[in-house]
Amino acid sequence: MNICSIILVLLLSFFNNTTSYTAEGKATYYADRMHGHRTANGEKYDKKLLTAAHSTLPFNTLVEVTNLKNGKTVVVKINDRKAKSRHIIIDLSRAAAEEIGLIRDGIARVKLKEVEKEELKQQDTPLAVSEAGKSSN
Repeated sequence: MNICSIILVLLLSFFNNTTSYTAEGKATYYADRMHGHRTANGEKYDKKLLTAAHSTLPFNTLVEVTNLKNGKTVVVKINDRKAKSRHIIIDLSRAAAEEIGLIRDGIARVKLKEVEKEELKQQDTPLAVSEAGKSSN
């Protein structure tokens, strides 16, 4: 390949970056003693909210976490940082861990998939419309 071809490939891959983040690895969850402590983005950790810590994803990124053992999924918001680890890819809040059946085992193999905010809104819209129709009857 010549230099022009290399530059073209780099430019196309840069401007055509529509892929979202996906990964597989192990997940754990926060200890209850962390409840009320500040997270890396300044929020207080609330074990009842669906949040998580990740080493590289931007704050407020929505991530669908699927427990590969039982197929249960939950969507969490990244609001904290965790140390980079090749073994653990995400730390979930207690509520998120309960949603996917992680509490008993303490650690589980999971699949992560970034969720676009538009996708989430599209899923919520039909529910809101159907609820509005029920109240007018």
